[in-house]
Amino acid sequence: MADVDFRQGAYPVSGPGTTNLADILERVLDKGIVIAGDIKIDLLDIELLTIRLRLFVASVDTAKKAGIDWWETDPALSSRAARSALQDENRELRERLKALESRTDDGAAPAAAKEDRGT
Repeated sequence: MADVDFRQGAYPVSGPGTTNLADILERVLDKGIVIAGDIKIDLLDIELLTIRLRLFVASVDTAKKAGIDWWETDPALSSRAARSALQDENRELRERLKALESRTDDGAAPAAAKEDRGT
């Protein structure tokens, strides 16, 4: 049988150390966590509404490793993406302008202008 020491100052050995919120958050961001759920509303066996919720909580590095990087291409969230979107729009407008000018140079637009003037 094991002897138990009940003297003052003799404390039982504690289990593993406690973790605080910062440690838990660090682990979650390092590994990532997925929370998934569905909300489905039916009326007389007719599906009226289905909402699928997926939440992925992770650090940016962990998300990139998982292939998730949509914030880099969203102009509302990334200044680089906003500049890229603006450059794309600018390039598209320049191409359209060039096409319109080439039509004018070919004589297509002046003929239409003559019709408008009544000649």
